[in-house]
Amino acid sequence: MSAPPVLCLASASPRRRELLTQIGVPHSVVPAAIDETARPFEPPHDYVLRVARAKAEAVAGSAAARGLPVLAADTSVVAGGRIFAKPAGPEEALAMLESLSGATHRVLSAVVLAAGGTLRSRTAESLVRFRAIGAEERRAYCATLEPYDKAGGYAIQGLGAVFVAEIRGSYSGVMGLPLCETAELLRNAGIPYWNNIGA
Repeated sequence: MSAPPVLCLASASPRRRELLTQIGVPHSVVPAAIDETARPFEPPHDYVLRVARAKAEAVAGSAAARGLPVLAADTSVVAGGRIFAKPAGPEEALAMLESLSGATHRVLSAVVLAAGGTLRSRTAESLVRFRAIGAEERRAYCATLEPYDKAGGYAIQGLGAVFVAEIRGSYSGVMGLPLCETAELLRNAGIPYWNNIGA
């Protein structure tokens, strides 16, 4: 975007950048370096909200944010009561896909805006049902390398879209940034979206 940034995104995710660009929000990027390890017995909803808040706080307090409002988000796949983070390697990615195959899982996304000395947050929950995925197809998908930087080991906006039989909830939330909730936070803080649309 050619317009000056109205927001600092506390994430290195290209998907979150694309989604903010989609709704016309010029932004800078300052990734947050925090420990994203889940605490013992931490409920998934509490986990994603805590991590998103920690990202926002870490960047909002830095010189790199240059005084801009800071937006942060966290997304987790939850199946069988377990949080599926980004797989560490092929074995973990294959195991995740096997667990998700032919079943419905939850995707939780928290988005936090630090603006004017206040933290505001929203969460979105989506249900995603996968068709059955055979062992050969699971191996072929892992060979594409797409699963390894994705929560739950798949990308709904990428090659992994072929597994999705049904989604109920926020598609953008499954991607990593629920846009309805994000726009609500921005609007309430007086931060414009749809900048330079049609210009």
